[in-house]
Amino acid sequence: MATKEITAQISTKQSSTPSTPSGIAGIYNECKRIYPEQTNPLQVSALIKFWLGGPDPLDYVSMYVNDGNEADGIPPHWHYVSFGLSDLHGDGRLHERSNGDGLSGYGFELTFRLRREPDQTTPPTWPATLMQTLSRYVFQTQNTLCVGDHIPWNVPLDRSESRIQHMLMAPDAQLKPITTDFGSLSFVQIVGICFEELKAAQQWNGNGVLELLKSVNLPGGPWLITDMRRGESLFELDPSTQEKVDLGIEKDGSNLGGVSSKCFWDERDCCIYEDFVRDCKTQLPCESGRKDFSSEIDKNVISERDSLQIKETLKRGLINTKPTLPPIKSRSRNPSNEKDAPQELLQTRFLESVHISLNAESAYLLPLVLRGRIKHGRHFTFKSIMNDSAITFVSRDVEGAEVTDRKPYACKGQWLQVLISEELSQAMLSDLEESDQVNSLPLTYKWPEHHFSLTTVPDDI
Repeated sequence: MATKEITAQISTKQSSTPSTPSGIAGIYNECKRIYPEQTNPLQVSALIKFWLGGPDPLDYVSMYVNDGNEADGIPPHWHYVSFGLSDLHGDGRLHERSNGDGLSGYGFELTFRLRREPDQTTPPTWPATLMQTLSRYVFQTQNTLCVGDHIPWNVPLDRSESRIQHMLMAPDAQLKPITTDFGSLSFVQIVGICFEELKAAQQWNGNGVLELLKSVNLPGGPWLITDMRRGESLFELDPSTQEKVDLGIEKDGSNLGGVSSKCFWDERDCCIYEDFVRDCKTQLPCESGRKDFSSEIDKNVISERDSLQIKETLKRGLINTKPTLPPIKSRSRNPSNEKDAPQELLQTRFLESVHISLNAESAYLLPLVLRGRIKHGRHFTFKSIMNDSAITFVSRDVEGAEVTDRKPYACKGQWLQVLISEELSQAMLSDLEESDQVNSLPLTYKWPEHHFSLTTVPDDI
């Protein structure tokens, strides 16, 4: 939903009447419970509805004035509520018909709380545009947004110079789950966060970071109100929160299941550093794994590249907590079908020994991989940005892996799987934490009894 007049308009909505569809009435009545005096809130509405060929899935976004509670650290703010991700009409125009026993549409609506400036008399409309963009993603990919999900956006949410450039999904602070004649739904609140908080959510989990955000005296308060002028991260305001994140990773594990990296593996006990440099220089780099969404945010349809980026962030695949190993998908521009690939590339080959090389930024994550993933029965993948190869560390509890205790190293084409036993994990942690990985690169570690070695190389080779 763009804020331009050709695609959207600000309007008001009349009070619910007996003829109002149950889906609309249910959301409206829940909002009325909180805002009994705001019966006609301002709205950003799509001029051409989605089911009539319009670009915006949400029928409209209501905007309420919330006075907050300064005594509880809750500042005055604007409260945005979407209408359209759930089934509003129940007649099949947008969602499959339901008898009311299951979810209404996608089972949720989006909300957003934006800190209100003292001189503001009308709410900004950019949050409605943001909500429409996320809704288009949901409709195009059929992937829902859940509490605890994180979304790297890599651009200020309001297109300013703000540090708030990413999002977490939380339960709305006031709106409760409801049930209409067309099914049940909950309200998922978008929370604007900065890079440091996104990184913590990726390495630990979104719900844990949300609780930390509530516990620290942030400008948004315990209701997680987004303040686009916030200049300090959670960890700058309270340095002790970093220790809480580290303890959370140790206890709960990490939700970070993979990263793009410069990685190389060889079947020898120890490969030569020059081999890695040669590989880096001779391979054509893939497109950067980092994506700036600002170029497409105002378009009616999210580009395929945007959709894939958000999907990779939210889908339960590499980034999950289930101990099931997903397939490694090629990043090639023209990936060939497996049935057309040479048969020898599809067969699993077991290796007697292996040497891995990682760039410094990726190697820095190894303690997190061992403590936050392997220790908790999970897997972690380094996906090469140079070619279609990948290296996956797995624990004994991961299902679908090719490796076993007797055959801990296996490759299938360019995909290497490495079984990290408890003994190897402890040895790796001990050596990695004792060495200086910054000033001594390249640096090689050897674990001869496991026929395994690893070299950390500079990022700028």
